[in-house]
Amino acid sequence: MSSRLEAEHLYKVFGRRPHASVERLREGADREELRGDGTTAAVIDASFTVEPGQIFVVMGLSGSGKSTLLRMLNGLLEPTAGHVRFDGQDLTALGGRALREVRSRKISMVFQHFALFPHRSVRENAAYGLEVQGVPRAERVRRADEALALCGLAGWEASWPDELSGGMQQRVGLARALATDADLLLMDESFSALDPLIRRDMQDQLLQLQTTLKKTIVFITHDLNEAMRLGDRIAVMRDGRIVQIGTAEDILVRPADDYVASFTQDVDRSRVLTAGAVMDTHVTGDEADCGCPTATTDTPFVDLCAISAGITHPVAVLDPTTREVVGVVPRGRLVGFLGDRTGEPEPCDSPSREDGKGGKVIARA
Repeated sequence: MSSRLEAEHLYKVFGRRPHASVERLREGADREELRGDGTTAAVIDASFTVEPGQIFVVMGLSGSGKSTLLRMLNGLLEPTAGHVRFDGQDLTALGGRALREVRSRKISMVFQHFALFPHRSVRENAAYGLEVQGVPRAERVRRADEALALCGLAGWEASWPDELSGGMQQRVGLARALATDADLLLMDESFSALDPLIRRDMQDQLLQLQTTLKKTIVFITHDLNEAMRLGDRIAVMRDGRIVQIGTAEDILVRPADDYVASFTQDVDRSRVLTAGAVMDTHVTGDEADCGCPTATTDTPFVDLCAISAGITHPVAVLDPTTREVVGVVPRGRLVGFLGDRTGEPEPCDSPSREDGKGGKVIARA
């Protein structure tokens, strides 16, 4: 199965002689050197793939280049260098009309600020993308109403945007994206303007929708906890570059550098890690036959702690398919992972939490 979305060595440079600046970056120049010449390197040599049905989160602080990167994915910004391929088609090679056609039918965007038309009803806002496509009115209404119902807004179709709360307005924005039945959703800090409780509710809504719709999503955020909660895979950006790509467990347990380690030190690990991430894979025959309590590699960390409570022996970790012992978790190892806030307490050769099945195994709060 080929990747649905591919970004290949993307650069975006603003200012004078951008192509010459790309060559300087390739030769080892850094962002600060270019800034001294009046040039801004917003994105530097970004490459990644997104698989069908995956939520790919791009996370970074303000100014890291994440929103610029997103806008290159649908052609709102033209890359200075590099390629974007969607279902094998090179979007960076398309002319204006062909690119607009792709954006109207295959790629939808959900913005941070709801971007609703105040003079249009909720239904008309949800149907706007279909109107742009030239879909007949009866079909627009049907599909808009279906999308609104999916987003929990059945009964609000005739209301006006200013009659809705912030969370409900953002649901309209999400419904508008879903109504077009686009293959790719780009979400730029889509929940960051919401109050914390409403924001968490929208995260729940997105995860619930994803279990049935299985859209391919690129989600931009500066919030690490949001990234850990939503992302099948996460890209961490710093100063225009992607410094690490991996699952939430990869980033927590095996940070690529001190920056990523410091970025993740305050994350509640018990909500993210699984038995597969913390187990010791060096299992002896005696340990495999010890009669210990058992978990599976996808058992959430909080459940693993409950299994381990009140006992002194290790917990045996089983492959969920073969039911063979693939690791053990001594009680001291659990304490080490809970207490450590700066990195991995000891080597941990854990399998990927996707295990080739494409499903999340993060514990949901």
